[in-house]
Amino acid sequence: MKKIIITAILVALAALGANAQESTYEVKVGDVTMKIDAAKGAKILSCTLGDKEVLSQMKFPNWFGSTFWTSPQKEWNWPPVPEHDSAPYTVEQKDGAIIMTSGLSEKIPLRIVKKFCTDENDNAIVIEYTIVNESGAQRKVAPWEITRVPAEGGMVLFEAPVEGIWPEGLMAFNAEKDLAWFKFDEADRNRKVNSDGKGWLAYAGNGLLLVKKFEDIAVDAPAPGEAEIQVYINRGKTYVELESQGAYKTLENGESLSWTVRWYLTALDTDDVSAIASKLK
Repeated sequence: MKKIIITAILVALAALGANAQESTYEVKVGDVTMKIDAAKGAKILSCTLGDKEVLSQMKFPNWFGSTFWTSPQKEWNWPPVPEHDSAPYTVEQKDGAIIMTSGLSEKIPLRIVKKFCTDENDNAIVIEYTIVNESGAQRKVAPWEITRVPAEGGMVLFEAPVEGIWPEGLMAFNAEKDLAWFKFDEADRNRKVNSDGKGWLAYAGNGLLLVKKFEDIAVDAPAPGEAEIQVYINRGKTYVELESQGAYKTLENGESLSWTVRWYLTALDTDDVSAIASKLK
């Protein structure tokens, strides 16, 4: 009896492993590989240059990878909408792209579509997020990408005046010409700041430089209480969220909006801010 039970457990575990593998898809450009799990909210699990990982891999409670939410957060508060963040997406592969589509939430009746493809000439992974209003009524919404990276030894950079970052005093940002940069520190509290930007957000750490580019929007274009650029630091030295948002728009029933983020991942052999800044131009 014991042998039968153990065999059954092993078969079940093997099936789970097979299902997990079947739900994971890869997008590659050059030496960069992105892995997306359709069974877990079409979340980006990993983004590597060769064997070097740029995304946080902390599994507890949910401190890893990159996800997508609708903005403003006050519409759904917390936790994130499961259909958008963690529930299975359907998958279609078409014209060299992987298209993943969410279910429809009763709480926030918006459907999310994520299209992953590459631009070989630009050495970029291109993600097009689409929000479809299926609520039966007019809705206002903005797109929001949340990317978790390791906190140890890294820094965040974006183009903005330091004095425009709010709330003041939470993070000691420095200025480098027209850039604002912050080297991750440690504190016994969670912190989040907001800023207008110029359509890009970068992370440097672990010998890697990740640059994410998106449409630059006006300072008054984000959803109420939100911002184009947001940086969240979890307490201690666990992980950091690089967050970017698109414009807040009105969608009639059946209408949609699309927002594109281009990911660039390259090697980095310096922690000198001036040298890093020169690579961002």
